[in-house]
Amino acid sequence: MPPAPLVDPATIDTSKVLLDLDQIRHVNPQRFEMEQLTAIVSIDPAHKLIVGYKDVHSDEFWVRGHMPGYPLLPGILMCEAAAQLASCYCVQTELIQEGFVGFGGMEDVRFRGQVRPGDRLLLIGKATRLHRRQTIFDVQGFVDGNMVFHGRMIGVNLSQLEPTS
Repeated sequence: MPPAPLVDPATIDTSKVLLDLDQIRHVNPQRFEMEQLTAIVSIDPAHKLIVGYKDVHSDEFWVRGHMPGYPLLPGILMCEAAAQLASCYCVQTELIQEGFVGFGGMEDVRFRGQVRPGDRLLLIGKATRLHRRQTIFDVQGFVDGNMVFHGRMIGVNLSQLEPTS
């Protein structure tokens, strides 16, 4: 049985964007194929909540091979999107002063539905541990109001590295 939603997805207005892709790029270092967020629509420090989404497109790198003729967003990319969501929260609320939150691990992950090109994957994260060295977020993903995954994301603070060519 899936857990109760952290926030009722029907109450979330995704038309009011707080951070768009360009603003997310100022917070998270991922680029090109590894950018897994489209927008952040809510950050609520009082309740330790963040809400964002990923619009899934038919030209993404994984579509051709996962699975031919019936493409499904790989679960690990859903988890990566959740990690990027948590990083946005930590940087935007100034929990960390430099760097970003890197993907330290996941626990109790379950995939409960499909995410396909054309879908909007709504992501909700709630911090259960906030510390400058390690953060833990309960995360959930929804498509059309249906929970498609949930788990616990463990993040670690990483210093911003110089880009390599």
